Amino acid sequence: MPYTQIIYHIVFSTKKRERTLKFEGQEELFKYIWGTIKNKKSHLYRINGVEDHLHILSSLHPTICLSNFIKDIKVSSSIWIKKKNIFPFFESWQEGYAAFTCSFKDKENLIKYIISQKEHHRNVSFREELINLYKEAEIQYDEKYLF
Repeated sequence: MPYTQIIYHIVFSTKKRERTLKFEGQEELFKYIWGTIKNKKSHLYRINGVEDHLHILSSLHPTICLSNFIKDIKVSSSIWIKKKNIFPFFESWQEGYAAFTCSFKDKENLIKYIISQKEHHRNVSFREELINLYKEAEIQYDEKYLF
């Protein structure tokens, strides 16, 4: 049995950053995604977001690769959203994602950060937030993928 302690801060957006995830349905979406994560034998520490993107703080079961984990969340939640018609103008998720490994010691601060997304985005755009996350993680990024 492998033993791991890898926490991922995952961020992804709606297609074209459309503001289609209206507040009224977000809690139900978050619960659905939590169920998907549990079905993957993984642990959700926190999920939150605003109208155009989500933040997920999670550890993955050691047998699951990150890209498949995110793909499964996006595919299943897209199907669920369309079936429930919970966000009528939602088309799909963007193709890419951002994911950062985090220290277990930083977990509580990240949970607070994710909880405060609605307040945070009153002053900071998603683009600015993503650039700051990339810089903090020292990730080289291409400007064309930020729009």
